[in-house]
Amino acid sequence: MGNIDELVGVLPALVSPLTKGGSVDEPAVVRLVEHVVDGGVTGLLVLGSTGEIASLDEPSRRAMLSAVMEAARGRVPVICGVAQSHLRAAMAEVEAAARSGAAAALVTPPFYYPIDQASVLAFYRALAAESRIPILLYNIPQNTKIVAEPETVSALAHEGAIAGIKDSSRDFEYFERVCILMRDLPRFRTFTGSDTMLLPSLVMGASGTICGGANVAPQWIVRIHDEFRRGELEAARTHQDEVVQLILRLRGGVFPGSIKAALSAMKICEPWLAPPIAALDKPASDAIAEWLQGKGLLVGVSKAV
Repeated sequence: MGNIDELVGVLPALVSPLTKGGSVDEPAVVRLVEHVVDGGVTGLLVLGSTGEIASLDEPSRRAMLSAVMEAARGRVPVICGVAQSHLRAAMAEVEAAARSGAAAALVTPPFYYPIDQASVLAFYRALAAESRIPILLYNIPQNTKIVAEPETVSALAHEGAIAGIKDSSRDFEYFERVCILMRDLPRFRTFTGSDTMLLPSLVMGASGTICGGANVAPQWIVRIHDEFRRGELEAARTHQDEVVQLILRLRGGVFPGSIKAALSAMKICEPWLAPPIAALDKPASDAIAEWLQGKGLLVGVSKAV
């Protein structure tokens, strides 16, 4: 099993850079990984929601995972996202992640059918029994329509079936309840998926964040985490205010179109989303670029491959 202790701090939920035809843009993956690593992140998530996991076919998922692993070069741990509607497919994706050298797999509950908590428990127990790498539970009910209740998360954690959670529900009371139930498991990793809630999440005991905004301004997100750890709460609050404004700018269009538009302005990747979804329109893209320029985020951020 991977070393879960290395999973802490700020991990960008990477976009999946694509060509206009929909294939993985490997040179852009290298630029993106260099950008976020230079920004001080402590790990990477490939194939999360920001990475359009539900829109990519299996060859594209494998290509993206391989490109990120190669670009990371072992400098930081890589987590691989898994979102499948049935157990056998999820097992196959977790095994592919393990073969690639991923440190862990971040797995949603199976979606489509409105399953009960007993089924959620059975799903993760079965995954854990077969997996060679740690499993993190991905709670994102707005996409899966399934909530892994805090008591379910606690049961799985105390059994050792899961090693952590990424909560992207934006339900802070839910997040607090999970943190409270994990107080006796200091190695359990509790990540917020909401950049806008990073500072309050850290106060409650979060291990860090796995978030989309760190694609664009990784140093901004890292700064909040580091200031909190040093006890510089006023500075962290000021910088959290700035991150909220960034994230509000990155919510236009079909997700993650605005994030890709920002990265296009930064010359890191093209703005294309997986077909048939259209890229963010030009007026909205230009507005994002203008805002980034005003914040100094278009200066010296991209590297040639």
